Parts: sequence; structure tokens; C-alpha cells
Amino acid sequence: MKGGNVYRAKGKHFTFTLLAVICMTIFLLSYEKKPLATTLFSYQDQLILPAPDVIQVASHISEDSTKSEEQRFRESPNVPEETQYKTEPQASVENAEESEDKSETHKTKVEDAGNEDKSLPHASSALNTEPVAEESSGAVEYDMNSASSEAKACDYAKGRWVVDNRRPLYSGFKCKQWLSEMWACRLTQRPDFGYESYKWQPKDCDMPDFERSAFLKRMQDKTLAFVGDSLGRQQFQSLMCMVTGGEESHIQDVGREYGLTTPHGAARPNGWAFRFPETNTTILYYWSSCLCDLVPLNPEEPHSQVAMHLDRPPSFLKHFLHHFDVLILNTGHHWNRGKVNANRWVMYIDGKPNENRRLAMIGNAKNFTIHSIAKWVDSQLPSHPRLKALFRTLSPRHFFNGEWNTGGSCEITTPLARGSEVNQNESSDQVVASAVRGTKINLLDITALSQLRDEGHISRYSVKASSGIQDCLHWCLPGIPDTWNEILAAQV
Repeated sequence: MKGGNVYRAKGKHFTFTLLAVICMTIFLLSYEKKPLATTLFSYQDQLILPAPDVIQVASHISEDSTKSEEQRFRESPNVPEETQYKTEPQASVENAEESEDKSETHKTKVEDAGNEDKSLPHASSALNTEPVAEESSGAVEYDMNSASSEAKACDYAKGRWVVDNRRPLYSGFKCKQWLSEMWACRLTQRPDFGYESYKWQPKDCDMPDFERSAFLKRMQDKTLAFVGDSLGRQQFQSLMCMVTGGEESHIQDVGREYGLTTPHGAARPNGWAFRFPETNTTILYYWSSCLCDLVPLNPEEPHSQVAMHLDRPPSFLKHFLHHFDVLILNTGHHWNRGKVNANRWVMYIDGKPNENRRLAMIGNAKNFTIHSIAKWVDSQLPSHPRLKALFRTLSPRHFFNGEWNTGGSCEITTPLARGSEVNQNESSDQVVASAVRGTKINLLDITALSQLRDEGHISRYSVKASSGIQDCLHWCLPGIPDTWNEILAAQV
């Protein structure tokens, strides 16, 4: 009886051993077809370290951003600059220094449209459903990166333009107090204003109507700051008109509190700041075309070269960031060789003139700076818990049949001739999208929806029209930037 139990136990042990041998045999056969080590190494291969000469340059941006930029460098290391970056949202354009009317007040003339560099690639034929890739490094997944659950629930970049007879949100005639004269297209000889009658409708959610008193109440005791180039100034002036309704109002000029003064005869204002006494809301704009620190090398010399510190934020942000509750950044259209040369900018890294040839390329310098400023702002957010930061994507240009200085025009007056919907899952401005991904900075994505509105530019009614130059960069106001501000209001 006991012997029988022993034999049965041995039989079971033999069976289990046989099964184990069979399973191991199957595993080894599978392993020869697709070894586990190969799978593990494939993940390691994705973590390519930057070349030694790039590691030091990229020390001021995030680890993910460094990898993305280095991959782009490796893909075309010996391609000339003008070829390598021909597919960027803004390519280098040789152009002249912009001119603006001199003013003692905040009113200014429109900048020379030709002084801004190229728009999204193939702007004349881009389909709204096709995301624009800056380079061949792969698509960057669109992510709002919103700090609030409400903003995360709505993808404001997807949707369509719909007719809204309640537009425009303010009168260009009445808003002369805040609006640069040549951006108020109803004050020009332009005869058509159909571009004013459209509202952006997000695909999967409702965007609340902008109501100025509600907005001011929500922004009570808060400061909202736009920091960027002339397209940022357009957004600032648009918001001032939206909040006032274009009507005269007892608003305080508090620019001196932020060092924003425009000396008599100055060619360019450095910004403005206005406060609404009833809610103590302050809205300001600071001009910073590159979002980097610009320091004259010889302040005593009128035409001194200017150190362009790509790895340092504008000193204005360092000094006043603690005053802000909402910060909106933008850059893009001043990153071209013509601007750099005309402004006598010299690229600096780590406090020294840049010696890295790859970074000397305008496209690489722009991308590096965008990642650098995003990383710096994100690093400041824990120390400023009330601050909400947004990075606005590139505003597209629409020059057709030439450039600004070769007869390029944008005389289309039919709204939405190239479609009315945006359905893409990625941002068209992949540089900004990748820079804010993984941070607490929100993406204010307006590129694709604005790409559909080529009829909304100032066109041949610009200040340079007499010389044959059209402004296909800046927008008529009221107009497209009002929608940017509606999305901004919904996100904050």
C-alpha cells in the first residue's frame, strides 16, 4: 500500500518534470525567433545620448527636449541652413528693419509685414486636416497640458468656424483708444468685413461667450501679461477692446509700475500696462520678440551690438513674474537672419558668444530658446502657485504668389475658402507643443484654426501698401485674435 503511494508520487513528479521540459523547449524556440534581449535593447536604442558638443549647449533645456533637438541635428548634420529649415513654421527671410510711426501714446502703426519670416510650410495649399510637421523628427502628440480639469476636458484647437451674427465683439471705430490705427481695418479703405462674422466652435464642448464684466470679475485683483512680438501686441490690443467694448473708460495707465515707458520719439514701445479700477484688474504687454535676454554690449554706443542670451529669460520676466497671475508667451516671426543682422544681435550661451555651429543656425537657435524659456517658466511655477502660464502657438502668415518683397499678396476676401474645420490630433506648431509637454504650462493652440482664415489679414490696406507691400502677417481687428482671447478666457 505504501509502495503504491510512492510510485504514484514519483509518477506525478515525472509528469510535472516532463511538462516543465516541454514549456522550456517552446520558450527557447520562441526566443530564437525574437530574443528578449533584442526587445530590451530596442528600448535602450531610443535613449540616444546627444553628441558631446551638444550636451553643454543643451544643459538649459529639459532632457526630453534635448533628445528631440539632437535627433533633428543628427538627421541632417551637413545640410545648409536654408535647406535644412525650409519646412519650419517660419523660415529665414532676408528682410529689412521694420518701421513704425513714432508716438507718445500707446497707439502705433502696423509693423512692416515683410519683416516677419515665413509662415507654416505650404501655407497656400495646406489642408486643415493635415498637421504641419516642422521637421522629419516625428509628430508631437497634441496635449493641452492644462492645469485645470475643465481645460483638459476640452480640446479647443479642434472644431469649426460658424457664422455668428452677434459679431464683432467690439467696434473698430470706437476702439481707437486702444487699437493701432492700421490694425483697425474699418478705418482703412477696405470695403469688405465678412471676416468679422465668424465664431470658433470647439468640436466636443461649448466655449462660453466672452462677457467683459464677467471676465473682469474673474480677473479681480489679478494681472494678466502678454510677453512676445507684434502678434502678441495684437492679442493684447484685441483683449483691451474686448474688455472695454471699445468704449471710453476710466482706465489707469500703470506702465511705469512695470518700467513700461515709451520715450518721446522712440521707434518702438517696450510695452503698456492698464488697470481697471472697478476690479483692480491689470492687463499689460511687454515687447520681447525672441523671449530671450537682450543686453547691449556697449550701452554708451547707440549702434552697439546686442548680446542675445538664448538660455536666459527676458530680464522683465525675472523682475516682474511675481506680480503676474496669467502669463501668455509667444515668439516665432523674428527668428530670421534679416532680423538678427538688422538688430545687431549676437548669440550668447552661458554668458559667452556662441561657438556651436549647429546652434548658430536660426532654426536651431529658435527651438533651443523656446525650450529654454518654457523650462525656466515651469521651474518658477512652484514658487508662484497662483500663476497660470500659457504658450501661444505660431500665428500663420498667408503670402501667396510671392513673398512680402516679391509681390506676395493675400487679397482673398471669401471667408473659409479652404475649409472651416480642424480635426487633427496634433498641434501644427510642434516646437511649442513639445516645449510645454510634460510641464505645467498650458498650450494656447491657435495655429491650425487661424490657418483657415487667410481673408482676415490687413492685406493691401497696410501702411506699406503704397510701395506695393502687403501685410499678410498681421490681422484686421476686430478679427482672428479675438478668438485667441476667447480661448484664452476659457482656459484661465
